[in-house]
Parts: sequence; structure tokens; C-alpha cells
Amino acid sequence: MHANSRLPTSAQQGIHDHLGALLDRHLASPFRKPYTDYNRAAFDASMARRARIAPTAPLILDSCCGVGQSSRALAIAFPDHYVIAVDQSESRLERNVSAQPLPDNLDLVRADLVDYWRLLRDADIRLARHYLLYPNPWPKIGHLSRRWHGHPVFPTLLELGGVLECRSNWRIYVEEFCFAVARLTPHKPLCEPYSPTDALTPFERKYLASGHPLYRTVVKL
Repeated sequence: MHANSRLPTSAQQGIHDHLGALLDRHLASPFRKPYTDYNRAAFDASMARRARIAPTAPLILDSCCGVGQSSRALAIAFPDHYVIAVDQSESRLERNVSAQPLPDNLDLVRADLVDYWRLLRDADIRLARHYLLYPNPWPKIGHLSRRWHGHPVFPTLLELGGVLECRSNWRIYVEEFCFAVARLTPHKPLCEPYSPTDALTPFERKYLASGHPLYRTVVKL
């Protein structure tokens, strides 16, 4: 496979100068945006399915799952876990459903993660594993608050616990992610080069085919 995907470009050459202050502000002022009805309904429906199918199975969350290729792979790799894959795009999720039957331990959920993460936290649900695979890096300097670790919901994401893994083809994104985790928890994750044997997502496959270096961090919260 050949691809010509472009690497993220930015005038930012290292961890954003304002990230520490932004994280401190978010930690001091809990995020209280009202939940939307459709996110509440999506969460309640997904929890009802989990209670019916695998109420005691450890929970894996595949956040920003896109078309859900990674979600299928995770459900197969962890057959004794229950995988919930969340994306805000209905069209992307439908491509997965129409491809072939879903594994029994996989649920695809259309929802906004800003609400879904908080609803999980409010329900006192903790994760066994949590994946953030190639989120939009928002590489412009002025877009810091659009990156997950710069968003006010980030402290909630960390409260969900589990083995948290983030991957990106922009080194600075993973370095900032590590910085943010270390700022808000006792953990000190590291950004490391990563060369997967098999691509877990379409983006990972495209980036590998384009010759991009890949990076990840894994932290046991």
C-alpha cells in the first residue's frame, strides 16, 4: 500500500507554553456544561445493552473510534472484556455495522465524548482499558484547547482509570499528553516511538504507508 498523507505541521516546536496554566485552571474549575438529551439517551442505551450482555465483564472504551476497525480488533483480542466504541459520526459507525456482524462483546455508540466520559464518571464506572488512537492533533498554536489534553473535560477522562493508551503521528501531541497526565496525576508517562506489526486503525495504516514516524504513550492510571 502506498499513501501520501502529510505530517502535521506547526509553528509549535515543543510542549505548548500555556499548557500547564490551562491544566491548572481546568483542575480548579470543574467542567459543568449541561448534558444534551441525545447523549444521555445514547449513554443509557449503551449501559442497558452492557447490563444485558456482559454486566460483569471488564470494560474497554475505544474513544473517537471512527469506522471502528480498532474496536473490532480489540473485541477479538480481549474476548473476556466488553468493548464500547464511541464516535460522534453516525455515517462512520454505520460503515462498520454494514461491513459484517459485530462481535458479541462490541457495542458501537454515537455520542459526544465530552458528555459520554462525564456520564461514565457520574455513574461511577471505571475502565479496564481506554484507547485514544490518532485523535485530531489540532497542530496550530492557537488550537491548544481543542486537543483532548487541553480541553476542560480532560480531568474527567483521567478519573475513568484503566490502562490509557494514546497514539499519534505528531510527537508533540503525545509529549503534551504525557505532560498533562503527569500534571494531574502521580503518574509519569513517557512518549515513545511506536512501530506496530499490524495497523489497528485506517489512519495508522495510512501513516505507516506514508512513512510517518508514530508515537504512543501507555499509562496505568
